[in-house]
Amino acid sequence: MNTERGHEKNVPTDVYLSFVSSLFDNRFTLFTGMVVHILTFVTVYVQTGASFYLFLCACFVAVFSFRLSSFFVFDREDKSKLTRQQIAAWERRYVIGGASTAAILGVGSGYAMLAFEDTFAELACIAVTMASMVSVVGRNYGSRLAVDLQTLACCVPMIIGSLLAQDLFKALLSLMLVPFGLTVRSMANGVRDFLYENVLASREMAKIADRFDTALSNMTHGLLMLDPNNRIEVVNRKACELLNLGDRRRLVGCDLDVVLRYGVRHTFLDGSMSSLLQKQLAQLVQGLSSRALMHFSEDLVLEFSAKRRDEGGVVLIFEDVTARVHADRKILHMARYDSLTGLPHRGYFIDLVRERLERSGEFGTTVGLMILDVADFKHVNDLKGHLTGDKLLVSIASRLTEFAAGKAVVGRQVGDHFICFFPNVEDEDDLVDVMRNLHLAASADYDVEGMRVPVVFSAGAVLAESAAFDMDDWLVKLDIALFESKARSRGSFTLFVKEMDARYLERQRLKADLRAAVDQQAITVVYQPMFTPDGRGLVCCEALARWHHPEKGPIAPNIFIQIAEEMGIVTEITEQVLRRACFDCQTWPEAIGVSVNLSVHDLRQGDLAAMIERILSETGLSAKLLHLEVTESSLIEELTPARAVLDRLRGLGITISIDDFGTGFSSLSYLDTLPVDVVKIDRSFVRNIGQDARRLKLLRGIVSLTRGLDIGIVVEGVETREQLSLIKKHNCADLIQGYVFSMPIAAHAIAALAEEAEVHGIAAQAGVA
Repeated sequence: MNTERGHEKNVPTDVYLSFVSSLFDNRFTLFTGMVVHILTFVTVYVQTGASFYLFLCACFVAVFSFRLSSFFVFDREDKSKLTRQQIAAWERRYVIGGASTAAILGVGSGYAMLAFEDTFAELACIAVTMASMVSVVGRNYGSRLAVDLQTLACCVPMIIGSLLAQDLFKALLSLMLVPFGLTVRSMANGVRDFLYENVLASREMAKIADRFDTALSNMTHGLLMLDPNNRIEVVNRKACELLNLGDRRRLVGCDLDVVLRYGVRHTFLDGSMSSLLQKQLAQLVQGLSSRALMHFSEDLVLEFSAKRRDEGGVVLIFEDVTARVHADRKILHMARYDSLTGLPHRGYFIDLVRERLERSGEFGTTVGLMILDVADFKHVNDLKGHLTGDKLLVSIASRLTEFAAGKAVVGRQVGDHFICFFPNVEDEDDLVDVMRNLHLAASADYDVEGMRVPVVFSAGAVLAESAAFDMDDWLVKLDIALFESKARSRGSFTLFVKEMDARYLERQRLKADLRAAVDQQAITVVYQPMFTPDGRGLVCCEALARWHHPEKGPIAPNIFIQIAEEMGIVTEITEQVLRRACFDCQTWPEAIGVSVNLSVHDLRQGDLAAMIERILSETGLSAKLLHLEVTESSLIEELTPARAVLDRLRGLGITISIDDFGTGFSSLSYLDTLPVDVVKIDRSFVRNIGQDARRLKLLRGIVSLTRGLDIGIVVEGVETREQLSLIKKHNCADLIQGYVFSMPIAAHAIAALAEEAEVHGIAAQAGVA
């Protein structure tokens, strides 16, 4: 009993309440039982005349009234507020009423067995008592105490009555009530335990179902579980949100096709989308694909996956991948298109050309390619800033796209290079005219932030057979044609011809030979002297690089220096010339210096100053005898780094000269901002000064401004006695360099020339007074 009571205490309060509440149910059976009990005892009274049974009937009425009032009071209780102790009190109240009723029945039956020999009285009392004991299982399983007390209350009085009657057979029969009572008790306990376990199982299943529902409702993925007939068994909230399906509880049991058509009616899908969805889902279910990406709209892309269930049907899981798809598109766009101009990159441009040829069936026709290079674009960046340069490129891309609409595919090759593909759409015989017209139309003034920027393009073009699609070969030919354009004149258009290929190959061979010559230090040096205007003082000599090709003979400096710049080896040549010049200068009379030209590539070298210091140390030449010449064009391209390098070199005592002065942009501004000691006025200012008075005035004006800054002046390209006389007359030079005094000569001839000038005067030999 203690174990059983302990078990009762372990029952959850809400389950305990449900068991106790079951005791107060079925009022009709209670009323029916009371009527049957009273009628039975009244009948026994009529049969036997024993007034004791009338007393028992009165007890029945009293107990029934007590129980009935308890039922009504229990009904009015707020069950949610009952404590466990209060529930136990209500159980005890019920047990008292039930046990009292059972005791009245047991006493009536025991009295009949003891007091009467009347078989009817015994049979009637025992029958109604035993029937009540059986009903104990159905009505009182919710309380162990009620079952136990009612069983005892019924059986004990009958056993006592039968034993007191001193009838052996009645005594034996009454003892059979013991196993009967135990059986009733066991049956009631079994029913109660069974219901208890089922209640707990139901509670646990409800919890699991609630957790499952919570998990489904909070999934970031949509879920649809279909039965073998394609009807929805389970659908979560996310699925309804993504597919705009409304209340999910109304969808259970619906056919998926009907649900999708519901979506169509609500304008979520177009008319064909549901069938397309079904086809894709069918492929998933059949295992033909593992995933399906479905584009419902621009703002909704869902990715579905499916898994078949063992019992039939399928589970569909899907998620919103719109953001991922948009990100992938953006990444793909960035990989394909230039972020600045929006034009296709080189790789994607090639794919577009190939796709265009395959789609239109244009293989076998003549197509055109053109590359456009913005002339002097670096000057725009340097003079107006990179932001302006970027905006100019955007404007160029926009104009090219506009003019090429319907005629060409436009892409950005690299930097300021644009490329155009011209398909032979209209079977035109002459694509060259189309390309030329686009080149001319693109070359114009561009409005960038209120500034008008004139733009011209150097253009290279090639005609090719589309059947022999080889973009790499076409691009090589385009580069060759573009190189020819730049070599001819600024802003020209050049169509590739086979002869260019031969020249290109020849140039490539020349590059290889130049590389070998530099490696073998086969570049030689000659020197052009610079004299005082009277021709009696040889002050400095300009070092000039020379290359004698073993087969082709002398190669002009403007050719091999340009090739060296293309190859990126011009600084190696500068270093060799500089070292040779310093060694040679050591062999000349003490006052004669040497001048060496620096290219724009040299100024870009971070270790230029260190290299020059090292060479001066190796050769032992005094820094004051070394002159370094930089052109205006190199200053324009590398103004900021050039200033830092020249400041450091000038700090060593080296003389800094600006070569070809007057041919670049904003020349006079450099005289004030850069560490300059000497300017070398370009030969173009000397030409025809005897015949053109304005040219002479221009020369004198430049000289006047330069002298005002305490900067030395060297006039280059003086070739005639007339030019020299005018320069001397107007005091336009500190030093003269030109054929009028001397052509470039070898290093070993410098000492003799200096001695001759000092003794006899080179000016006298030139015939200049």
